[in-house]
This record gives sequence, structure tokens and C-alpha cells, in this order.
Amino acid sequence: MRYYEVSPTKIFRSSGDTLTYSFSEKLPIGLVVNIPLGRQTTTGIVIKEVQKPSYETRNIHSIIEHTPLPRYLIKLATWLSTFYSTPLPIIWQTMLPAGLNTTRRKQIFEARDAIRKRTHFLLNKDQSLAASSIMSTSGTHLLHGVTGSGKTAVYSELINKSFKINKSAIVLVPEIALTSQLVDEFMQQFPDRVLLTHSKQTPAQRHIAWRTCLVSKQPLVVLGPRSALFMPLKDLGLIVIDECHEPSYKQDKSPRYSALRAASMLARYHDARLVLGSATPNIVDFYLAKSQNKIHRLDKPARNINPPVISIIDATKRTEFSSHRFIARSVLSAIEKRLESKEQVLIFHNRRGSTTTTLCDNCGWQALCTSCFLPLTLHHDKYHLRCHACGQTHQVPTSCPDCSGTQIIHKGIGTKLIESELKKLFPTANIARFDTDTDKNETIESRYKELYDGNIDIIIGTQAIAKGLDLPKLRLVYVPQADSGLSLPDYSASERTFQLLSQVVGRVGRFEHSTQVIVQTYQVSHPVIQLGVEQNYSSFYKYTLEERKRAKFPPFTFLLQITCTYKTEKLAISNCKKLAKRLTLFDSSLIISQPSPAFYERSPKGYRWQLLVKSTRRLNLLESIKLIPPGPHWQYDIDPVSLL
Repeated sequence: MRYYEVSPTKIFRSSGDTLTYSFSEKLPIGLVVNIPLGRQTTTGIVIKEVQKPSYETRNIHSIIEHTPLPRYLIKLATWLSTFYSTPLPIIWQTMLPAGLNTTRRKQIFEARDAIRKRTHFLLNKDQSLAASSIMSTSGTHLLHGVTGSGKTAVYSELINKSFKINKSAIVLVPEIALTSQLVDEFMQQFPDRVLLTHSKQTPAQRHIAWRTCLVSKQPLVVLGPRSALFMPLKDLGLIVIDECHEPSYKQDKSPRYSALRAASMLARYHDARLVLGSATPNIVDFYLAKSQNKIHRLDKPARNINPPVISIIDATKRTEFSSHRFIARSVLSAIEKRLESKEQVLIFHNRRGSTTTTLCDNCGWQALCTSCFLPLTLHHDKYHLRCHACGQTHQVPTSCPDCSGTQIIHKGIGTKLIESELKKLFPTANIARFDTDTDKNETIESRYKELYDGNIDIIIGTQAIAKGLDLPKLRLVYVPQADSGLSLPDYSASERTFQLLSQVVGRVGRFEHSTQVIVQTYQVSHPVIQLGVEQNYSSFYKYTLEERKRAKFPPFTFLLQITCTYKTEKLAISNCKKLAKRLTLFDSSLIISQPSPAFYERSPKGYRWQLLVKSTRRLNLLESIKLIPPGPHWQYDIDPVSLL
């Protein structure tokens, strides 16, 4: 009889992350097995063989997968558990696909008709230099390329070079919607080598793709969002994180890991290359890359282009709005001209719904969510009020519950209101809206061919349409409220506003055609608006770095966000204060904020209050986590990308 330490994929009561089991045969490390855990049977991963313990052990029931996990995945799981102070079973639940006990058919590589014409990648001087420099050394590299500079061409060249040395590649994208373009490119260049994995697939599809990676004898390229990082490729030579600045690369539930940090460790274990690609990298990532002298620049567009004509409209000057209450007169004229020329228009507005505030014009009463106490958003198409924090829906009031007045008004604008207004103004135009309220059959991915071919005249949407879309018929971009994100109480608000504005401006000016960008804002002279419109990353970096240094935010400190939720506000405040005192006594070097209400203060469970802890040493924050009381009242996030 042999004995093994096995790490279960379910939480169990023990001081460690493994339990000892027996089995009659020798088992390789990394084998996925069925084990008894209490009265249940669960999945476990064989971590190591050990001597017979002094206590009685239970037997491993059976072997689920006869091909063991690569050793580096076990190392990565252990590192994630330590680095993010998270139990190992929670890590396994994130890394492994559901339904491992189920027998699946062999993976069939997806065949599809290409939407885009094959791009013949003949690298220019800058692209060739970047690819050669990246291949010359392992580790993390930042590919800082302006929009339209041909970062995808560099990715393809690097994948090709990796295949030649029999190494696989992983390419991460922030949104499923963005896979269509890369899938077309890669599937035509690397037929029968591209594997997709994402949340829209069925558990069976994801399991089959996972197992194909596990047993494959040839190098593959895996394409998907952050979870694709955990596909069990044996010989990994390259990891690419496209649009690496996107917040979706940080998971917002336990384990709250950053795909960028996890990818850097994965690259280290394989002696591989990690490429972070972006026109607007996060301040922290640029700072780190600069300190390591691993920035590769693509400062010029790959094609001969005609830069867009950019104009800024001052929303405080009401004379601009004589034709429409929130769309400027010059914008309506520009849209009309583009439609007459059979050209495409894109309208970016980072707020869903029809209106953002419902209130009584008589007494000032405001419609708030009964659980979160946040303003409810009117969705005119379904004619209900919805909370964008918890999803609750409410009937639209016909009279005020406070004064019984009937002067209920709806203020603010959302994507649905923009859509309905434009349908009235341009009734013959084909208008499509893309946001999280869009029907599942009306997503960017499902309608990408229409977008690419120019059959959709006016595109309206939130963040997804600002990222990575390359549309040859697009001629006009309009941003109705460019400054809407600047007022958010978050240290990264200006960074996110700059990135979105710079990215959406970059949707045009990619070809030789004349194009136009119109930005509407109440803060015309704000540095972030000016620099975003100019796509001036260098000046924005210097400006923001000074702000961060003065306020002691990353990259100059590390952050730990601690949140507690209690039935009453009094309990939430008092418990926050108690923890703040304990942390101060534990480590006087910590910078601890005063207890404050969370951005979403109310939830169905009660009141949410928080502490923000800063330190110049991340290890100090990890030690501080041990002082957080156990139980459902408390949550924490180390290295948060947002404080909202």
C-alpha cells in the first residue's frame, strides 16, 4: 500500500490544504482522483507521495484522468494560494473545469468561415525589432503600441516562432466579443492548432478543450479570457495578454487574482515569454516594465493612415443644443452626412439604461433600490426601474410616495435612451446597441460580420465597443459624456477615463479614409480629457504618477481593501473601528484609512463599510489579513484594481 498527500477541490476542516490517502499502486504527481471527504466523494489532486502515517487513512476511490496535470500547474496553484491568501481548494475550483468525472468525446477543432480577409503579416521594421527582442529573453515584456500599430502581427510572429521550437502559446483577451477578430487571424494562420475556451461554452465543450490540451502531442495556441491561463499545456513558450490594461483580468470574487501576476509566474516556471500588449497600459505595469527596461514600442500605425479630425464640444454651452436636448447640433449634422455616404457611426456611452435618475419634481423624492439604496435606472424598453448593483426591478411610479404629486421626471441619459432618440431622428438607419442588457443573440460576437461589413449604420454601446474592434467602414466616433467617470470616488477613475477615451478614439484613423471624432464634455480643460483625446500616454503617465506619489497609491504602495457587512450601520461602523485599532497595534507602519461606507453601501445583507490599508511592503498586508475575523461578515481584496 502507498500513501499520498491529496489536495481536495472542496473546503474541509483542517489546518492544511491536503489530506493523506492510501492507494494500492504507484501514482504520478498531479493525477486527478476521486477521494472520500466526510460523507461525500469529491475530486482531488495528488500532490506528493509520503511515508505511512501513524493514523488510519482512507483509500483513494478511483483515478479520474490517467494523464497527470503538468507539475507547473501545481506550483502555480500553491503560489496563488499563498500570494492571495486563499485556501487551495478555492484555487482548484478556479483552475479545473467542471464535470471532470464525465466522459466526453474527443475535441473537434472549431471550423468556421472567416469573417475577415486573411491579413498577410509582412512585419515592418518596428514590429520585427519588437518580435526579435522579445524572443531573445524570457520573462515579462510590455508591447506598447499605438492603436493600429499592428500588435496582432507581432503576436502571430511570436506564436510562429514558438511553434518552430515545439512550444505552445496562450493568448488572453479581455472580452469574448474580441475573440472573433483574433480567431479569424489565428485559425487561418495556424489551422487545427487553435483552441477556444470561454464562459459561453458548455461545460462539455470546456472540458473537451481542457483535456485536448492535457494529452496533446503537438503545440497549440489557446485563446480565451483569463481562465484560459490554466489550460494544462505541457511545453509553454509564450503567453500574450492583449489589451492588458482591462480590469476584467482581475477576478472580482475569491480567489481575487490578477491574470497578469499569475501569468508572470507561469512564464517563470516555463522560462517562457509573457507579452503584455496595450496602447494604454496601466500605470503600475508601465512603471514595472520601465524599471526592468522591457518596453517594446510601436509608435507608428502599421498602415498608411489619415489621422482623424478631432473636435471637443463644451456641454455647458447650451446654444449647441438647440436641435436636441443632449446631442449637439454639429453631431447630428455629422451623423447625417455619414449616413448619406453609407458610412458607419459609433457612439460610445459608458452607462446602460434609458435614464439614470427618477425623481419627483415637486418635493425632490428619488427612486432608490430598497436593498442597496442606490438610484434606480429606468429601462424604457421594458418600462421598469432596475438596480444595476443587485438587479432588482421595480414598477415605474405614477405618483410620488412622499407628497403624492404626479410630477415624476426621469433625468440623465443611458444607451437605451440614445438608441430610441436616434431611431426617431434617423428612422431608416440600421441601429444596433451593445451592452450587458443586450439580448444574447444580439451580441458583438454574434453580429460581428454585420459590423465588419458595415451593414450596421450606427453602433451604440458601452465598454465592449471601445476595445479592439477594427471596423473598415467606420468613419465617425461620438462620445456624448466623456467626463462621466471622472467623478467616481476611486484612485483609478482618471486612468480608466483616459484609457476608454483613448481606446475609443483609436477605433478610427486606421485607414487612408477621412475620419472624425467628436467628444462632448462638461470639463473641456481637464488634463485627462485633453490627453485622452490626443492619445498622449507619455504625458498622462507623468501626470498620474505624480498624483499617485502624492496620495500614496500604487505603484508607490500596495493596497488591501477590507469590507464588512452587518445588519445595522452601527454594528458595521463599530466592527470596522475595532479592526482598524487591532491593525494599528499589530503594525504601526500600516497606513489605515478611517472606516467609511462602501461605494455600494447597502446590500440585501445589510450595511457595507470598509477600510483601506496601504503599505510599502506587500508581505505586511498578507500578515494583516490574518487579523480579519473569520466568517461571512468580512471580505478582503489584496491589490484591488478599483475601490468601488
